[in-house]
Amino acid sequence: MRLSEGIVPPSISDIISKGIMVENEFARLPAEIVSRAAQLATSTLANALDDAGFHDRVLTTLKAVSPGMRFTGPAMTVREITAEFGTFTAADFRVGAIIDAARAGDVVVIDMGGAKCSTWGGMASLAAKEKGVGGLLVDGGVRDLEEMIEFGFPVFARHLVPTTGRTRLKVEAINETVSVDGVIVEPGDLIVADGSGVVCLPRAEAVVLVSRAEEMQRDDEAAVTEIKNGLSFSDAMKKFTRI
Repeated sequence: MRLSEGIVPPSISDIISKGIMVENEFARLPAEIVSRAAQLATSTLANALDDAGFHDRVLTTLKAVSPGMRFTGPAMTVREITAEFGTFTAADFRVGAIIDAARAGDVVVIDMGGAKCSTWGGMASLAAKEKGVGGLLVDGGVRDLEEMIEFGFPVFARHLVPTTGRTRLKVEAINETVSVDGVIVEPGDLIVADGSGVVCLPRAEAVVLVSRAEEMQRDDEAAVTEIKNGLSFSDAMKKFTRI
């Protein structure tokens, strides 16, 4: 939806004064770790999570709104509450405040409880893209798919729906613990999303998990070479146990 010119999003100081809970800045992983993770498939990272005992860090039902979208970055979390049309005011729909709070490279992660109304659209995608935000992950609805594609902003969500979130939702908190698709996400956790799905790496364990996944990726690459050279898949599975 093309928003009218002249709309100025609220500043962080403004949203604090109006009651949204905004936690202080959170620790982000070094850019080198994020860059390494971006070279890995979510399936490989999911194997590393399994090996480390993190069996509940895969988001199984949130998918890219268009094929080929992907992102990797630290989670900047948002919690919203939703209700029937007219429950909240238009002023409670503070998507501008969310974008204000995000840094370049962050992945905005929104917990809206799976609601079937839109918290994000085309103009928000453009503004986030221009700021360098890495992507959007929403347990709920988004809209303006064609504009998201046009602006090149990657989005993973539960619903594509034309229904506006204005007066149906309220931004309640930024940079607090949220639950998205049944997975607990803390600010600064590493989010990786691709065509297979989404994984959430706990920030404190991300370096070890990325290193383990890199080892697995090297095995995958070796297996590809040997299969091309005639190794049967049965023998490849025996030799490379995690392919």
